[in-house]
Amino acid sequence: MTAPDSSTLRILVADDQTDVLEALRLLLKTEGYQIETVKSPAAVIKAIEARDFSLVLMDLNYTRDTTSGQEGLDLLNKIQTVDASLPVVVMTAWASVDVAVEAMRRGAKDFITKPWDNPRLIAIVRNQMELGHAVRAYRRLEQENQLLRGKGGPTLIAQSAAMRPVLEVLARVGPSDANILITGENGTGKGVIAQALHAVSVRAAQPFISVNMGGLPEGVFESELFGHVRGAFTDAKSDRAGRFELADGGTLFMDEICNIPLSQQAKILRTLETGEYERVGSSRTYRVNVRLISATNADVAAEVAAGKFRQDLLFRLNTISIHLPPLRERREDIPLLAQHFLKQHVEHYRKAITGFDAGALEAMQNHGWPGNVRELDHAVERGVLMSTGKVVRAADLGLSAGQAVTRVEDMSLEEVEAHLIKKTLARCDGNARRAAEELGLSRSAFYRRLEKYGL
Repeated sequence: MTAPDSSTLRILVADDQTDVLEALRLLLKTEGYQIETVKSPAAVIKAIEARDFSLVLMDLNYTRDTTSGQEGLDLLNKIQTVDASLPVVVMTAWASVDVAVEAMRRGAKDFITKPWDNPRLIAIVRNQMELGHAVRAYRRLEQENQLLRGKGGPTLIAQSAAMRPVLEVLARVGPSDANILITGENGTGKGVIAQALHAVSVRAAQPFISVNMGGLPEGVFESELFGHVRGAFTDAKSDRAGRFELADGGTLFMDEICNIPLSQQAKILRTLETGEYERVGSSRTYRVNVRLISATNADVAAEVAAGKFRQDLLFRLNTISIHLPPLRERREDIPLLAQHFLKQHVEHYRKAITGFDAGALEAMQNHGWPGNVRELDHAVERGVLMSTGKVVRAADLGLSAGQAVTRVEDMSLEEVEAHLIKKTLARCDGNARRAAEELGLSRSAFYRRLEKYGL
């Protein structure tokens, strides 16, 4: 994540010794930070109630000849009450390291021993401010999402410059009824954008129905989309509504549209043009009113040129096009996304984890993310499961293992299969249909494996 301009960052330094305050003020001022100093716990509370700070750097003892650290621990509790998101780094002598550990249990993010090492102090301050900035930005985005889209709506995390065009198009065309085609690599969040488009549209109170076109076996494709009547085929025990009917009045999201069989494309085109369709096994014509949002990771123009996708259907789908950048091109969003996934997985697994350490944040920023946002979600989930402390560390994420050379003889059968699918997808530029063909799998079998391995 791009760090904010240091000149806009204000640090509150608290210590009862004037020489310590002056030394820290001069040191941190050279880094471009705004510094404010106070000498008592009461002054700390008064300052943070009056102004915004990016970090508090505070001693644990304020009364002469007191070494218990209780004053600092009590102060920490009060700071948490005033602003639980404000990062606090405590200072302590070597003899009271145990007290510093207790301070971290109560909410401090790190500790520095006196006398301090200048480079280490600066590194800790910088890392904790960046982490604090990410947490606060995420919480602000979460509040904005609830205000704009209502509770339960999609959480759209996109502060990077690369995502700005996406947000601009979303704001302009989201409220309309225009059909929209979303393109981008696997795992970039096409489904989230589709939900966001629905949430800001006049259809928001109506159904949002999603269907993965690549996961539908060709034999039941028409039935899944348009429904069937009882007796239409062997397993048709009763009448059933299709996805178009279920989405009537709302939005139908068709993911991986390049996997629509050519034989079925004309039927979808007819429904888009006329709003009419028939259930399988029935001659009765139904009418439907849906807004269609579609998505693909393939080059649709190339599919049209190859005769595998109808150009007239593409025109109907592609009234407006939105391209999602891969995660490697929007690294400013990584800490915010990671914080979002951390919150979800901590709640799900009921673990007392408060965040990431600096090493984990750095590892996430440096990773290539071939699986994009979906891969980040899985890495954070693994980190939550593997963490044995209050924070997720770099080793918990398992990212280095994913970048190492893999020996097939050391892998299980499932790991070999997952590895082969990843390699084939990469060779096919993320085109799932081509990868399935190369592996000799049906589309439905291929997509079952993608879901199984979290790809």
